[in-house]
Amino acid sequence: MSERVLVNQLKSLPAGPVEVSGWVETVRDQKKVQFVVLRDETGAVQLVNPATRPSDPSTGSGTDPSAGSGTDEAALALTETIGALSTGTFLTVRGELKHDERVKLGGVEIKVGELVIAAAANPETPIAADSSPDKRMDWRFIDLRQRRNNLIFRVQTTLEHAMRTYWVERDYIEVHSPKLMASPSESNAELFEVPYFEDKTAYLAQSPQFFKQMAQVAGFGKIFEIAPAFRADPSFTSRHATEFTSIDAEISWIDSHEDVARMQEELIATAFQAVADKHGAEIQELFGIEVHVPALPFPRIPLAEAREIVAARGYDIPRTDGDLDPEGERQIAAHVAETFGHQFVFITDYHPEIRAFYHMRDEETGLTKSYDLLFNGVEITTGAQREHRVEVLIEQAKEKGLDPEHLDFYLDFFRFGAPPHGGFGMGLARVLMLMLGESSIREVTYLFRGPTRLAP
Repeated sequence: MSERVLVNQLKSLPAGPVEVSGWVETVRDQKKVQFVVLRDETGAVQLVNPATRPSDPSTGSGTDPSAGSGTDEAALALTETIGALSTGTFLTVRGELKHDERVKLGGVEIKVGELVIAAAANPETPIAADSSPDKRMDWRFIDLRQRRNNLIFRVQTTLEHAMRTYWVERDYIEVHSPKLMASPSESNAELFEVPYFEDKTAYLAQSPQFFKQMAQVAGFGKIFEIAPAFRADPSFTSRHATEFTSIDAEISWIDSHEDVARMQEELIATAFQAVADKHGAEIQELFGIEVHVPALPFPRIPLAEAREIVAARGYDIPRTDGDLDPEGERQIAAHVAETFGHQFVFITDYHPEIRAFYHMRDEETGLTKSYDLLFNGVEITTGAQREHRVEVLIEQAKEKGLDPEHLDFYLDFFRFGAPPHGGFGMGLARVLMLMLGESSIREVTYLFRGPTRLAP
């Protein structure tokens, strides 16, 4: 038996015997010849079979298997098998590879010698190209067979690998923090409760925040994590999910949040370069998007100035807490694109009222040493220097209406010494959505989870 070859390897192989496996994308069953487009995880190839038909009694044409040889019977059976193939059927084909530049699909084709069906698909496909997003999500395993969707997750793989490589080459430690917690990490309102042993209640982690900081106190210095996070937020927007992949990093011995921002912008530029190098042409072909590698440094705009810019553009932000709303983010992004020719912008200097209690505050301005990072008008990151002085943490927690006793396990981290540190959390799906110009994180999430979706 010959060894399976991937479709993207066929072009480099000499003509001759070959074996490929994949699923049926289309079948054209013509009178004298049959064509099948077979797709695997790397691409598609055309299969061709000279059709052998049974004799027509009225004309005497065709092949009469009762009068023919075993070869004729096998050819007839193969023709019938191909004619009955349904879209989505998984099969293996052994045949002769031929190079022909006239073949639009890669300049190669395979003349079928033997066809082995691994699993036949039902003839009626439950979704079509124009099916609604919800319908496609119901049948996500079929929806993902598209070349375009396959590329999304190849891009995701390259993006994550490039980020990991950036960190590992700089001696960061990768951690895997627990996703079951005994107490809330940030906001009680956004927590999923889970029944635990002996009538206890656990919570699904909405962020690895506290455990990232614990690693700094443990002396790890620089850490990262790419892992699930959970938010019990009943939002139905294009950028929210109840389970998502969070990209997190935390570093020690910083002077301010600027050290975190510089690390993050380098990380993003490195990862985007890797995606552009490996997938840029295919992204352009399938998404009509050019992957722009962002120039360093990214623009920085203080929040107060950003609000003035938005107001000058004619938009009145309705929020009363002083933060930007989604339209405000789009407006400031438009300004940055026009002024700096950049897709990214750090919005800095947030008021403590709209930041977590553990964000460090500037002693002169009273504003937090924090930022949001916007990409094409959508927030993808919150980053900050953390407050590492336990007495200050306690006071800031009280200001937020939090009971320090409920935070004892966290505050204990800082009672035995802690370095100045900071970090960020970034949503992977949002980055992919914006990079590929998609309208919703549903399209770039392998299996989306939202308030009304728990399956498949």
